[in-house]
Amino acid sequence: MAHEEIVERYSGLARAALAGEAVVDCGADAFARGCFGAAGYDDAAGLPEGALRAGLGCGDPVAAAELRAGETVLDLGSGGGLDVLLSARRVGPTGRVYGLDASAEMLELARRNAAHADATNVEFLQGTIEDIPLPDRSVDAAISNCVVNLSEDKAAVLAEAFRVLRPGGRLGVSDVVTDDDVDPVRRAAAEARIGCVAGALAVGEYRCLLAAAGFTGVDITLTADHGDGVHSAVVRAAKPAIGPGLEIRPMREADAAQVLAIYQAGLDTGQASFETMAPSWEDFSSGKLTHLRYVAADTATGDVVGWVAASPVSARCVYAGVVEHSIYVHPGCQAHGVGRALLTAFITASEDAGIWTIQSGVFPENTASLRLHQALGFRVVGIRERIGCHRGTWRDVMLLERRSPLPGR
Repeated sequence: MAHEEIVERYSGLARAALAGEAVVDCGADAFARGCFGAAGYDDAAGLPEGALRAGLGCGDPVAAAELRAGETVLDLGSGGGLDVLLSARRVGPTGRVYGLDASAEMLELARRNAAHADATNVEFLQGTIEDIPLPDRSVDAAISNCVVNLSEDKAAVLAEAFRVLRPGGRLGVSDVVTDDDVDPVRRAAAEARIGCVAGALAVGEYRCLLAAAGFTGVDITLTADHGDGVHSAVVRAAKPAIGPGLEIRPMREADAAQVLAIYQAGLDTGQASFETMAPSWEDFSSGKLTHLRYVAADTATGDVVGWVAASPVSARCVYAGVVEHSIYVHPGCQAHGVGRALLTAFITASEDAGIWTIQSGVFPENTASLRLHQALGFRVVGIRERIGCHRGTWRDVMLLERRSPLPGR
């Protein structure tokens, strides 16, 4: 179903709700059995009946996002405004909640419900969730309730959510997902039954798209079984935290020159590596995993101030969860927490990806690197004495390793 058809479908539901009718966006039996709408909330007391009647979600993203007083929140596909009103209650009078929807009728319904609730800390915006009309890094939390599955460009939705979140910001989504190996015919029948007109993401696809957008700490918890491998789920993720004026995001090809310049500056110290010259971008990129590579960038200028990336240690499948990492920070930005923030984000992302061991080699003289790694759970597992000649001197290398503490790793 095309975007225009989806908007018209939900505009029709909004018109029915404005007329005082109860609305559902799938079969009534499936709606009731699946705990859709107001049945998905533990704490909806005191909200306007019109907002509860028009609730079309599949869970409680407000609870998933762990909202706090004074925060700014964005609801992607806010519909009749139920989650906006719940969020407004959580963030209090010093907070702010935006509701974004493509349907003018839904926005009219939401504004009416907000007026009935006397909610003064809310604002409703018309637009698409693939092109959010808010500035970069302007919200603390982004939520959505059974709407991402309606988008034809889910990668754009998640990339936009990442863009508008501040560093350390949280994503809390209730959505419909499928098992990774579900039969496509049965999947399509279940999606049609519960109203996923654009198709739900498989759990593995969801994880990959969140990681590609830059999110870490990804958790997908199934909450209801709709049959045929289709489920409601709560999706949680975060934008990596870092100090003011900076942002951690996935490394891009456009970052090549700055990444290699920082690499060369580190090599020039004589304490970073046996290498003396940074490689070409082609050689650099081919030696690294396509995922698990991040930069810290200045939000005002876009300049890269540090990077971290992973390389496989072996092509043998038994070592699929073992990587070696490199981390470099611009000389003018050291001792400002950039390295710690980058390495923290990298560790979280590696665990999202199923990595069970991160290893690296560090010169004993590089005490700053040793302190950083040991502070974040790395341990020295050995010393390779006089393992290589560097600028005419045979040098030792300390082997560092971090084993994931997660069960089963």
